[in-house]
Amino acid sequence: MYRKIMAYLKLWKESPYRKPLILQGARQVGKTYSILEFGRNEYENVAYFNFETDPKLIKTFEESIDPDYLIPLLSRIASQTIIREKTLIIFDEVQLCERALTSLKYFYEKSPDYHIIVAGSLLGVAVNREQFSFPVGKVDIKTLYPMDYEEFLYGFGETELIKQIRSSFENDTQMPSVLHETAMRYYRQYLVVGGMPECVEKFIETGDYILVRHMQAMILASYLNDMSKYNNQNEIKKTRLVYDNITVQLSKKNTRFQYKLVKKGGRASEFENAIEWLALSGIVTRIYLVENPMKPLENYRNIDAFKIYVSDIGLLCAKKEIVAEDILYRSDELNDFKGGMVENYVCLSLIANGYQTYYWQSERGAEVDFIIQRKGRVIPIEVKSADNTKAKSLNEYIKTYKPDYAVKLSTKNFGFEDGKKTVPLYAAFCI
Repeated sequence: MYRKIMAYLKLWKESPYRKPLILQGARQVGKTYSILEFGRNEYENVAYFNFETDPKLIKTFEESIDPDYLIPLLSRIASQTIIREKTLIIFDEVQLCERALTSLKYFYEKSPDYHIIVAGSLLGVAVNREQFSFPVGKVDIKTLYPMDYEEFLYGFGETELIKQIRSSFENDTQMPSVLHETAMRYYRQYLVVGGMPECVEKFIETGDYILVRHMQAMILASYLNDMSKYNNQNEIKKTRLVYDNITVQLSKKNTRFQYKLVKKGGRASEFENAIEWLALSGIVTRIYLVENPMKPLENYRNIDAFKIYVSDIGLLCAKKEIVAEDILYRSDELNDFKGGMVENYVCLSLIANGYQTYYWQSERGAEVDFIIQRKGRVIPIEVKSADNTKAKSLNEYIKTYKPDYAVKLSTKNFGFEDGKKTVPLYAAFCI
């Protein structure tokens, strides 16, 4: 399975400023597969250590976390010699061993020639616990997300279709209608299957949506298990309540998160820790309202107004128990949910491309779905689930702030008119 993270990992390996790398992300997004594949392709050997499957490893770090002490022991455990610059050392599920995480500081300071990547599913949660000594400034950090639509197409061998999409995006030229329809068909499949590598691989192999849905149910169950296993006892019920309620909120016309929809009379003070846990675990993504879309956008965000999206579009549909046929054949019964579902898909595409994403709302209620900073410009993005591209809110934004251009995402083909770049939903990965 092709993953874009490979290009980043190669740059990391060759960088003269390389530090031990922390690869974080939600469960099942492909962290272990990606780094093992990278190690096999780019190094003479790989020394792999998993703190979940081999809890005895933790004792290795109790005596000392000095590299001179650890390397001989790790070589013995791995039954192979660990060689500077030629062996990739991997610590997996590192959130289970605090001292292994802390040891990265000393590898950076004393033995920078050792190449180390550590991975963990709940690192965002773990490093915010009081007992963790996080190696601030001594590590590189990268987040791996589920496969995006482009990686999904690569899985089907559609390299030429990808090239055509990227060319049409760059040049604002329409895709040939047969290719446009093909890309839209794959896009609807992607909404059902999502980007969890195991689900994508099984769908490519079998084309069986029922089998994929079963796998998605297992992933959702593991998330619920994590909420119990790695959470404060007092927050477990609240965290599950919030997570279960996200799909409900995305079905509303106004997708801004509302505490009162989680529980009657609900308040921020009651649920803010639960939301923070979900965000740190990578299970959800939170984007804030930007009151004044000026650079830097971060300065103008409203921390009390935000939207929450699920980390994978396939898991969103599975959680909502939406049958594949309703998406593939565009059932009208999904009309209330389509808007939120497509917003979720676009949000994930933007975040996977490294954007810090916001949304905008006027005092009179006009709303632009996403605001990003692209190539030094503040760009508004309007999302439509169908080919209805009337965008009163976007027009109000343009009239008020006069951006260099705006982006309209819908099912329509590529184009550019009146300062608005029309982009098909399947091409969100190009932004």
